[in-house]
Amino acid sequence: MPFARRHALAMLALSAVLSLPAAAQERGTRDDAKVLNDAAVAHIKKVGLDQAAKDFAADKAKWAPKDIFPFVQEFGGVMRFHINDKMIGKNFLDVKDASGKEFAKEMISVARSPKATGWVDYEWTHQVTKKIEDKTSYIQRVPGMDAFVGVGIYR
Repeated sequence: MPFARRHALAMLALSAVLSLPAAAQERGTRDDAKVLNDAAVAHIKKVGLDQAAKDFAADKAKWAPKDIFPFVQEFGGVMRFHINDKMIGKNFLDVKDASGKEFAKEMISVARSPKATGWVDYEWTHQVTKKIEDKTSYIQRVPGMDAFVGVGIYR
């Protein structure tokens, strides 16, 4: 293959990579989710849920890195904190994902289990791409509360 053609193909490939949305390059991992979840639970234990929710909303560089963030839900289904303000105060108990799964009930079951932690798989709209994607959230009960923190990653 002539040099000019190889060079043109290489430049085309490079421009395609560089034009990918930042979110595609900056996806959180399972390890990222667990670390952020542990930090969020510790912060709630230290300052209380109301102050922690204010802190989560105010410092997105710390609490919403890449495409992950903590959310806090009561066992009754009410969302106490979410990066999307429109979800706060809504009851998710009977919400189903695109495949019909009642994922909030499974999250509550995981948080109530003796281990009080685990992963829940479901489908959810990605906040950047706006497409429904496979997601898994690490769930952890907040000690002393009937609530849990979740941090999800898109798979």
